[in-house]
Amino acid sequence: MTPTPRRVLVVGNGMAGARLAEEIRHRDPDATRFAVTVVGEEPHAAYNRVLLSTVVAGGITPRDTRIKPEGWWAARHVDVVTGARVTAVDTAARVATLTGADGAVRTLAWDELVLATGSTAFVPPTDGLYAGAPGPDAPLAEGVVAFRTVDDSSRIVEAAESASTAVVLGGGLLGLEAARGLLARGVEVTIVHPQDFPMDRQLDVDGGAVLTRVVRGIGARLVLGQLVTARHPGRHGEPAHVVLSDGSAVPADLVVVAAGVRPRTDLAVAMGLEIDRAVVVDDRLSTSVPHVHAIGECSQHRGEVPGLVQPGWDQARVLADVLTGSDAAATYEGTSVLTRLKAHDIDLASMGTVDVDVHDPGHEVLTFTDPSRGRYAKLVLRQDRLVGAILLGVGDAAGALTQLYDTGAAVPRDRLAL
Repeated sequence: MTPTPRRVLVVGNGMAGARLAEEIRHRDPDATRFAVTVVGEEPHAAYNRVLLSTVVAGGITPRDTRIKPEGWWAARHVDVVTGARVTAVDTAARVATLTGADGAVRTLAWDELVLATGSTAFVPPTDGLYAGAPGPDAPLAEGVVAFRTVDDSSRIVEAAESASTAVVLGGGLLGLEAARGLLARGVEVTIVHPQDFPMDRQLDVDGGAVLTRVVRGIGARLVLGQLVTARHPGRHGEPAHVVLSDGSAVPADLVVVAAGVRPRTDLAVAMGLEIDRAVVVDDRLSTSVPHVHAIGECSQHRGEVPGLVQPGWDQARVLADVLTGSDAAATYEGTSVLTRLKAHDIDLASMGTVDVDVHDPGHEVLTFTDPSRGRYAKLVLRQDRLVGAILLGVGDAAGALTQLYDTGAAVPRDRLAL
């Protein structure tokens, strides 16, 4: 008698959830041991979020962001349900309730459930950003877009056709990418960031100062150390604008919010899972409830909540080993984080431990600064190994240094060779 395949239900059709389905199929290509179903709220096939800024810039279309070609999932016996939301889960009976966009309700039985619900954009409760009362699922005002999904990128592109000015809230990675895309469409862009330099989580003060010059050099206005306190739509002959914390006004036909994300834990909370900042998981990506797992930006492993793609992919690989038994001893030990901003005029990589003073007795710190040419490098060494780096505008050297960081290989004794 042929054994009944174990049913794996993946909640979330983003980059982590889709990668898990793919990894399981690599280990069970004939779908004889595992029946995989992926449920996603968005009405689209899984897509690559990293490419959304290129959509905004006009380099590709939304369709070009799809992770796999048409028919790929079906050919591999992966059941993908789009435009549906898992609204309830009975962990005792192992049954999930799905609600479609049309309101239709159905149930799915499962043996293993994986939460890959990702994050949602954080929109501050600033006056004028919401159409009504602020809230996690509340609609935003006309002319305000939170940059998170492929539909958001399409909305930005549509708005940019008639907008001459835009304000981007947030000078992190996503905010700079959104600004670069809008600049490519001829929109006058102002980036408002509350810290003293952009990408403050990935850079040190000197690197931030050089990046500030680079961003301003590509044509963006950069307002640092301030917040947007209100947004006013254009009316009665007055142009649309935002008000800064110093009381000044900045024209803003369009406001793009890139002020960070929050892990999506609403379903996990309803299921009674252990939650801290996100869904707490162990080294085998298991939650506090048996047969329930979590990966990607909705998970918290050893106190860390991932904010980039690579950790979710690494977790998907480990969890596929765990679920299929391909590696019974598989554990997730964490991911070496590499943040990369690569556009036509900006080439930045930040990795590992960078917030180290040049005189720190436990590290060896090498720096190179060339602000007028938009170049900055900081290498942090410990026991002849590269444990952190900031690489801005250094061209091909970034590749070799990234490899040293990834492999943990010893660096040359002659530090100038770096």
